[in-house]
Amino acid sequence: MKCNYFQQLDGGTVECQLCPHHCRIAEGKTGICRSRRNRHGVLYSEVYGKPCALAIDPVEKKPLYHFHPGTKCLSVACTGCNFRCLNCQNHDISQATPDQVPHYRLSPRQLVALCEEHHCPGIAYTYTEPLTYIEYVTDAARRAHEHGLWNILVTAGYVCNEPLADLLPYLDAANVDLKSFSDEIYQRVSGGHLQTVLNTILAMRDAGVWIELTNLVIPGINDDMEMIRSMCRWMADNGLAGAPLHFSRFFPQYRMNDIAPTPIETLRQARRVALDEGIKHVYLGNVRS
Repeated sequence: MKCNYFQQLDGGTVECQLCPHHCRIAEGKTGICRSRRNRHGVLYSEVYGKPCALAIDPVEKKPLYHFHPGTKCLSVACTGCNFRCLNCQNHDISQATPDQVPHYRLSPRQLVALCEEHHCPGIAYTYTEPLTYIEYVTDAARRAHEHGLWNILVTAGYVCNEPLADLLPYLDAANVDLKSFSDEIYQRVSGGHLQTVLNTILAMRDAGVWIELTNLVIPGINDDMEMIRSMCRWMADNGLAGAPLHFSRFFPQYRMNDIAPTPIETLRQARRVALDEGIKHVYLGNVRS
């Protein structure tokens, strides 16, 4: 499938214009996400209609606690991500190339039909970074709306304005992974920039998308309470005090196997800070009883 967001450059190179990386991609190569390839000066999605994961999940698993609680959604993912998070819990599919992972063949029409077959009221684009296969997501989401189904985006929010604007009319809810409130940490741990993610959240707010935020609290990385306080103040100052905030417990993953799990008390402290700053709904995630 030909991609929508790219520019042709000299010498057969293309510049992807989906996210702020603006990958310059030579003939036959892919960008950082590994799923958008230059073929003879045209950028193609290698995963359009080729999901690598399908499941029926409770909506609370996204996590969304204030959007149709108690209902199920059809979860779908394709390989690829435009971040390189050192702690990625789905690295086997997010950090893989499409040919490394088995996949289904499922057009947007077939995806919506599958959702209806299993009596799910909506689709969640999740597990990896759905913005890297935004053409598939947008086409499926548009068709889902035509059939009266809702759409959930579970995302790190690293995308340019135009592609996001094209998708927003078909989104009903989103959980955005706000990894920290430090640009330096974003660059060091994930390979991106904070401001783009904040811009995405605000664009979703302005479009009327239901927003919940997740902050994975990693010991020694982003567990500074003053930084968490700044994040919560930003939420309150930007009309997001009512957006549920999920502080999630870190467990050793991927390239962060040398860091211990987040102490429960750290999460409780973060929750107290958030409530003190006016955030109305604060939850703790990945807390095993």
